[in-house]
Amino acid sequence: MSAQQPNNPLHGITLEKVVSDLQAHYGWDGLYNRIRVNCFHSDPSVKSSLKFLRKTQWARDKVEKLYVETFY
Repeated sequence: MSAQQPNNPLHGITLEKVVSDLQAHYGWDGLYNRIRVNCFHSDPSVKSSLKFLRKTQWARDKVEKLYVETFY
């Protein structure tokens, strides 16, 4: 069985890159306006966002969906 995931545009892309790219594209306010989570609003940082998103699957799913919609 191959490790390739041709139908997964996020394959090989780290969550840190996803958050960093979205933040660079939209800014923290823009991210918060699209996905209402406090890690994008109250004292936002990539590190705090990663910590939250790694524990909160529904929010991570929304962030990954926004990344795919934005860049693919």
